[in-house]
Amino acid sequence: MTDKAGTPGDGNAGPQEDPDASAGAAGPGADRERPGAGDATEAQDGEEQDADADASGGGPGDAGDTVPGPVHPEGPGPSGRSRYWLRWAAFGTSIVVLAAAGAGWWFYRKLDANITTDTSAAHELEVYERERPTPAQTGARNILLLGSDTREGEGNDRYGKDEAGSQRSDTTILLHISADRQSATAMSVPRDLMVTIPSCGKPDGTRTREQVAQFNWAFQFGGAACTIRTVERFTGIRIDHHMVVDFRGFKDMVDAVGGVEVCLEEPIDDKAARLELPAGRQTLDGEEALGYVRARKTLGNGSDTERMERQQQFLGALVNKVQSNGVLLNPARLYPVLDAATGSLTTDPGLDSLKELYDLTRSIRSVPSEKVQFLTVPRQPYHLDPNRDELVEPEASELFERLREDTPVTVVPKEEKERERATGQPPSPDPTFSGTTAAEGMCG
Repeated sequence: MTDKAGTPGDGNAGPQEDPDASAGAAGPGADRERPGAGDATEAQDGEEQDADADASGGGPGDAGDTVPGPVHPEGPGPSGRSRYWLRWAAFGTSIVVLAAAGAGWWFYRKLDANITTDTSAAHELEVYERERPTPAQTGARNILLLGSDTREGEGNDRYGKDEAGSQRSDTTILLHISADRQSATAMSVPRDLMVTIPSCGKPDGTRTREQVAQFNWAFQFGGAACTIRTVERFTGIRIDHHMVVDFRGFKDMVDAVGGVEVCLEEPIDDKAARLELPAGRQTLDGEEALGYVRARKTLGNGSDTERMERQQQFLGALVNKVQSNGVLLNPARLYPVLDAATGSLTTDPGLDSLKELYDLTRSIRSVPSEKVQFLTVPRQPYHLDPNRDELVEPEASELFERLREDTPVTVVPKEEKERERATGQPPSPDPTFSGTTAAEGMCG
């Protein structure tokens, strides 16, 4: 991986100097006439006119008539003193504009340098390009979001210590953005899903063997590249980009938006997640939010399935918070969010600049919250081990095909889907999948 801090950004040239602006800011009064010169000239002209009038015995009309003064075709202009202050004001405005532009450029470079580029994953994927699915021609984009459970970073060691080869992907979501940018589907992949993991390169230069194992081992074996190849193999969906976010990035993001509101039916006391919360409506800060989405054993039936559902609901609430409080349109609020998002972010070379991330965000910011959908791959207990999962067919294949072809995906509440299965209703021509939307929120 390559940290971009301190390196010049290719293709991100700095702001070009404006010749006009430079000329305007050359200095106060650089081409200004000497104050009072115009007044002296006018006075001299007036004395000569009076002398002529006396010599000729007066002008036209009687002595009491008013003699017209000289006519100025351009109309009355500002006095020397007015022009003096106008130029100082222009100079001051130029300084403010240049200072704002400089600050904006500094913020841009800082955020851009926050992002780490995953060059090792790019190389591994290039080696195995022939076995990967064909890129979609629809204009849709598929981005794999990986939540790393690394304990590196300030405050993360409270969740345990990293051991050699212990880092795994705590959360994996395939985000499908439709070609028309009118919907987004986030599909969670269970960490305990039994899949075929291909032979992957390890950080020490050795390779693993192809094997059937639980899904989150792929990240431990070969990082993002191994995870991407595993997902592409069992879904047939080409992954266009990937992002890896660690504990610290998640916490900072929640804090940057001022916390996220949740509603708890029961109090939580989970020592493993370092979380203790009362029941009821409350706003979680970053540390509490991380404990909430990681907690499992003391909530519900203790399954990873329920934990994924909580994660999806929380992400939906986070999306609503960002859209509802004007973050995207308020630079003062947007900068902390971007700083948090980029500070713990590792991406492929295709998304490793602030411009590319902004273009992606801008393309989907108008997606209505009811069209931001969350679901989990259809799965059931693994036939050899009920503590593991396996795909449910043909439902899983139908979902993967719709994402590959950029066909709309319809989600329904979990209870409705379970009722449909219990009654043995025949599948509809337009299949539905158990899930939620960002519009539903966590507190009704």
